[in-house]
Amino acid sequence: MTASDGTQEFARGWRIVLLALAGAATTASVTMLYGFGTLVLPLQQAFGWSRGDLQLAVSFLSAGVVVASQLAGWLNHRWGMRRVTLVSLVTLSLAQWAMTAVQGSIGWFYLAYFLAAIAGAGVTFVTWTQLVSQWFDRKRGLALALVLCGSGISAAVLPPLMSWAIERWDWRAGFLVLGALPLLLTWPLALAFFRATPAGTAAPAGANPPLQPRAASSDFRTTVRSRKFWTLNLALTLVVSAIVGMVTNTVPLLRDIGLSATQAGSVFGAFGIALIAGRIVVGYLIDRVWAPGVAAVALALPAIGCVMLWNADASWATAALVVAVCLVGVGTGAEFDLSAYLVSRYFGLEHYGRLFGIHLGLITAGSMLAPFMFAAMYKASGGYAPMLAYAAACCVIGPLLLLTLGRMPGHAGAAAGIPRLADSGA
Repeated sequence: MTASDGTQEFARGWRIVLLALAGAATTASVTMLYGFGTLVLPLQQAFGWSRGDLQLAVSFLSAGVVVASQLAGWLNHRWGMRRVTLVSLVTLSLAQWAMTAVQGSIGWFYLAYFLAAIAGAGVTFVTWTQLVSQWFDRKRGLALALVLCGSGISAAVLPPLMSWAIERWDWRAGFLVLGALPLLLTWPLALAFFRATPAGTAAPAGANPPLQPRAASSDFRTTVRSRKFWTLNLALTLVVSAIVGMVTNTVPLLRDIGLSATQAGSVFGAFGIALIAGRIVVGYLIDRVWAPGVAAVALALPAIGCVMLWNADASWATAALVVAVCLVGVGTGAEFDLSAYLVSRYFGLEHYGRLFGIHLGLITAGSMLAPFMFAAMYKASGGYAPMLAYAAACCVIGPLLLLTLGRMPGHAGAAAGIPRLADSGA
């Protein structure tokens, strides 16, 4: 493995990284989640719906993502990734614009959130991670990490943009902004740059042939029944369920130990920085070191943060609280690119869309159910200790399970090109 090989991959595939970054930043599961907080008060004022009732829309969004994740692999395999992507970007925008017509019962609002995720089935993370995995081999971890930073960009840019539009007009402007982003930002890039594999474009003069995937694709049914596949699913579902609890409850926890709203917000601000840093560092390392080992270390760090927060009180220095929050943030940033990378390495790319769709559906279901479990824990105990204990345990058990995956399939050699996968739209 040489530095020049990785350089050539990025020289050939930088447009794909740019496209997938835009896609990751504008997919429904990102924009409708990070833009939700901006919409709560305007919707409450317009319709009289309570904040508690509005929060349930996020669970309906997650349910839609579960369904969309299963559809994505099948649609891409049947109709071709490029065709499905271009159509899905349009239908996602139309679905989000249609939400401006919601009125009356909040049930229609829930249904709209559920259906919007399904309308964007072809532009979930299943598509973007598969596309990047098909273009990158030696630098796949870093490429995935860069692409998945799109969610962080969206989290930073979307709320102020939507707030400006809503203040200038009304709540409907927020959904107009959401619908404009896939159509105006990602669709032109997809039209110009989308190619399923490097085989679909001319290689630069003098460049080495494309690299093979490291894992030979196995039979789909055999893989779905394999111990390794379900070990990976269980390990990362445990970690994600823990991280969801930490993300949604850290600020209230900090308030309970005596911090003001401003102080708690400032401490939690370090979370986002740690998330992006964790994503980039882990993406860099998994290209060079045994990936399950890197994953085990990165995903175990939140357990230390949970234990620190469990013992925190008003006497703790702000710096110590920031360290605890950052440990959770690093694990959060590492989780998603690790899951995409491990599925592609251990099980190959031929059935990646369907396999990662199942995996993404399971961890999304875990993130959807976790808030209900944590709410029950808090109600029963009156505090956050049970949640912290659960989260710490998950961030120990999950990483230990990853260590049982064993050696990744060896590199097949760079002499032959990547076989062109089933993609009639390329």
